[in-house]
Amino acid sequence: MTILIEKPELESQAECQKHVEETDELVLDGGFPVPRDGFLAPEINSFGHSFRDYNAESERQESVEEFYRQQHIHQTYDFVQQMREEYSKLDRMEMSIWECCQLLNEVVDDSDPDLDEPQIQHLLQSAEAIRKDYPDEDWLHLTALIHDLGKVLLLPKFGGLPQWAVVGDTFPVGCAFDEANIHHKYFKENPDYNNPAYNTKNGIYSEGCGLDNVMISWGHDDYMYLVAKENGTTLPSAGLFIIRYHSLYPLHKEEAYTHLLNEEDKENLKWLRIFNKYDLYSKSKVLVDVEKVKPYYLSLIEKYFPAKLKW
Repeated sequence: MTILIEKPELESQAECQKHVEETDELVLDGGFPVPRDGFLAPEINSFGHSFRDYNAESERQESVEEFYRQQHIHQTYDFVQQMREEYSKLDRMEMSIWECCQLLNEVVDDSDPDLDEPQIQHLLQSAEAIRKDYPDEDWLHLTALIHDLGKVLLLPKFGGLPQWAVVGDTFPVGCAFDEANIHHKYFKENPDYNNPAYNTKNGIYSEGCGLDNVMISWGHDDYMYLVAKENGTTLPSAGLFIIRYHSLYPLHKEEAYTHLLNEEDKENLKWLRIFNKYDLYSKSKVLVDVEKVKPYYLSLIEKYFPAKLKW
């Protein structure tokens, strides 16, 4: 069972600028205002480069590109279907949300060009930034905390999947690979690229069918969505949408694949675009004091989830 929340209304860039001038508020580049003393998106990441700059000369650039080469070759429709069937069994282990957060201390995301800190710090940095600017949306704070928990798929007890099957930007399979995808050139080696059933704009789908009916490349997003849904979370639909599609950058950053959205997707996308700014720009070498914030997040976990979950 999920609860409903009021959807945010995002303004056009012109409307946003007028709003800023009248109210003295900051606006992030997604087009939504935050308080003047609230979260300010930095211009550079921890390595001194622009965020999500996949061509920057850094110690991570080559490994990130190789990651996407592997991902684009191996993420086929059949592979995604196989992974969803296997992991929807949720038969790996039972543990609480916080126990899973602690497991993420063992994980570093090789696809991320912006940060190489343990993942629990990224979760808390995102959650705390949102908590400051949206204090009344506690479901959004918790969504930020748990959105990447599916990265435990990298650990041996969860199958030890390769990085390309767990992290990185996601994309629909079963239809043409849009050129908005990072390192699109490597899709030419994907078996689905020349399959006439899959290589048209709609592929096996119909326009406006809704993302629930679209297969997305397998990874931590879809896995955590399955875990939350099947364990009976009471997070609102927008929270589940954020968890499931927060890595679908071709959609919420580049406006690709919008022809597949239904009306509910379009409404939830407003919240995802708000979340995205905090997910992306809150990454920092300044670490959060875990023990200080732990009691607050434990209270949210108790509110929206059972004590133990099947994973």
